[in-house]
Amino acid sequence: MANHKSAKKRIKVNAKKNKVNTARKSAIKTFIKKALTAITGGNKEQATTDMRVAESKIMKGAGKVMPKKRASRKVSRMTKKLNKMEAK
Repeated sequence: MANHKSAKKRIKVNAKKNKVNTARKSAIKTFIKKALTAITGGNKEQATTDMRVAESKIMKGAGKVMPKKRASRKVSRMTKKLNKMEAK
């Protein structure tokens, strides 16, 4: 256990940030799943709107809860799937 005042504060701050980051990651995963199910479902309008929202959430979380390159890769792969669906 921490003995210094600053160390005790750091423990509190880390716990708070952990909750926030966990919630952000969870929300991003939910939006990704929602977009992917809409893409596989075949509904173009729904897939497009879900993809737009998911892309926004992913890029906002880039650098905070996930590396920027991973965020870009996820968006790119989802966009590819969306474009393949629209081509059919």
